[in-house]
Amino acid sequence: MGNDKTWTELGLNALLEEALRGHGLTQPTDVQADTIPALLAGKDVSARSQTGTGKTLAFLLPMLQRVDAASGSIQGVVISPTQELAMQIVRIAERYAEPLGIRVQQLIGGAAMKRQVEKLKLRPQLVIGTPGRIHELVKNKKIKLHDVRFLVIDEADQTFQLGSEKDLEAVLFAMGKGRQTAFFSATYPEEMARYEGRWMNDPIRFQLTMEHRVSQTIDNLYVVSDRRDKTDTTRRLIRLLNPPQALLFLNDTNEISNWESKLRFEGFAVETLYGDSDKQRRAATLARFREGACQLLLATDVAARGLDIEGLPLVLQLDPAVDADHYVHRAGRTGRMGKPGTVITIVTPQELFIMDKFRKTLGIDLSERAMYRGKLLSDEQLREATRPGAFRSGGKDAAAGNARAEGSSTRNEAVERPARGAAPARRQAAVSGASTDGRRAGGEGAKPAAATGAGRPASGGAGRAAEQAASKPAAKPAPKTLSKAKAKELKKREGKNKGAPKWLKEKRESTKKE
Repeated sequence: MGNDKTWTELGLNALLEEALRGHGLTQPTDVQADTIPALLAGKDVSARSQTGTGKTLAFLLPMLQRVDAASGSIQGVVISPTQELAMQIVRIAERYAEPLGIRVQQLIGGAAMKRQVEKLKLRPQLVIGTPGRIHELVKNKKIKLHDVRFLVIDEADQTFQLGSEKDLEAVLFAMGKGRQTAFFSATYPEEMARYEGRWMNDPIRFQLTMEHRVSQTIDNLYVVSDRRDKTDTTRRLIRLLNPPQALLFLNDTNEISNWESKLRFEGFAVETLYGDSDKQRRAATLARFREGACQLLLATDVAARGLDIEGLPLVLQLDPAVDADHYVHRAGRTGRMGKPGTVITIVTPQELFIMDKFRKTLGIDLSERAMYRGKLLSDEQLREATRPGAFRSGGKDAAAGNARAEGSSTRNEAVERPARGAAPARRQAAVSGASTDGRRAGGEGAKPAAATGAGRPASGGAGRAAEQAASKPAAKPAPKTLSKAKAKELKKREGKNKGAPKWLKEKRESTKKE
């Protein structure tokens, strides 16, 4: 924590301070120290702070303190992009609302609307939910928001960009204009300025400084792979590291099912997490992942907002984060509470510049690794492993070993090729030697019959035998001389049989014999 303020100095009342101390929270975080006084003063606030820094309490505590517990109208609304995150906020809100006598109601999609409408009869002062369900209740006139004084949009960038902007705008229009508005988010894209200008009144902006935004206990690495090889690279990485659990990030929701089928085919236990999944399915998926029933969880940035998986050892980015803020959010899923963690990004050669950008922007050690003989090696380790002689000296260098093996193979082939050609050479030598012997036996003018074409036998029995062996194979008898008519018939038959199936050829042969 970068401040030495107390809860009392921030302006919180004694009941909230006692509840905080009861849960072991004795000192506010930086984002809480910055935003709570401004929110208690009634100012509109736009705050960017990464997940895990205490954003939820930063906006809940001032809202709970300012809500009138004696009133039966809805005074505070918190909107979240996902059901999981909304339920996390509900659990925290109920914990600190109870001592103040404030009633909290969840309004999320995927849950039974009839039951939610029944609970609204208890007249909650604070409602927390997703844009779609709140809009649905407003449209059906099951809920009135004209008395709302405090509005918080958590993960505002994603809430506006989730395809629910129309639902969100309808909810905002249903509220009174005199409300206090706060945007909290882990990232701050350019569009946020437009949303602030439209829905906020002279907001105070709080931006967490970039230094040390990624936990110091996290190893930040990347592996280069062609796009077509990403599936194989992912498989090899997971087999190599063999983590008990790993969270895999994708940029495109449409690719989740494709990756799920590929990883299942490779034999991995995989679950998927969609931002718009119903409550029961989402909760069941996270329960299986937390309990270790599945090893891999595929998700997008939106679906993973607010996820807190204790002791998660590995985050694997199948697509690089779209910006530094999203990288911080993804990395924040591991290495929590000072525990070690690893973040590995798979990038194509064309995406290497993104790694340079994150390295400079976030001030982190983001280095390349290569998979090699069951290890992830740095450039220096890879050079050492592949230096000449490393294989012979016991180094784990497959490339050098393969190169030497390939060289040996090439050399062996160079040796074997003359060996395969030796028999013809020896035969030629034998022919030459026999001819020479024949000339020696029959005189200078003697030549083999095949060479002269005259059919005269060479002088000497040894010379004639050598010449006959050289001129034709001993195993085959001399061909019979055919008449012109027979030769013509044979040629015609061969022409018919050319390209004919085997059974037809056999039939013709048998007919000819008959």
